[in-house]
Amino acid sequence: METQMTTLSAGIMLFLIMDPLGNIPFFLSLLKDVPPKRRRRVMVRELLIALGVLLAFLFGGQHILKLLQLKPDSISIAGGIVLFLIGIRMVFPPADGGGIFGKPGQGEPFIVPMAIPGVAGPSAMAALLLLTNTQPGRTADWTIALLLAWLATSLILLSATYLFRWFGESVLTALERVMGMLLIALSVQMFMAGVASFLHLNV
Repeated sequence: METQMTTLSAGIMLFLIMDPLGNIPFFLSLLKDVPPKRRRRVMVRELLIALGVLLAFLFGGQHILKLLQLKPDSISIAGGIVLFLIGIRMVFPPADGGGIFGKPGQGEPFIVPMAIPGVAGPSAMAALLLLTNTQPGRTADWTIALLLAWLATSLILLSATYLFRWFGESVLTALERVMGMLLIALSVQMFMAGVASFLHLNV
């Protein structure tokens, strides 16, 4: 990217990608068959697994791209496309009501689909790859941004029952639509930055 992204803006982008508000109904449906006393423990476990996966992608992403011989321009363009598709699905969810990640399964969830792709999804991984490869000297900043986004996401998801009871599904759906539109705007900017960098243009 030609523009320097701040730690706060990177954290906000990652928070929008993780989509905690949109995940509330999805997570509650996944946990409906889990005993109430275990629900919080299961959610904490899944959130920690997701954080571990994202940190591994943050620190190992550059090596993956070097192995695949991918350029930052292509990562920026591909990341913009992925984020755009995620944002579109947030604004216009599937008609089957399965949400962004499909219909929930049965039994106690383990890693899939709560940790991956619920929190640590392909779009979050693509964003981390983009950050670490376009501005590789700021790994500490991106780690702080990831931790802030993960912490905010965790607090919201751990309060899922109360938020769903207070706001209701309609308000949470409206908030998810707003987050989706913001994510679409970010994805377009990311795509344009990748194209401009590839064509050596200033935008």
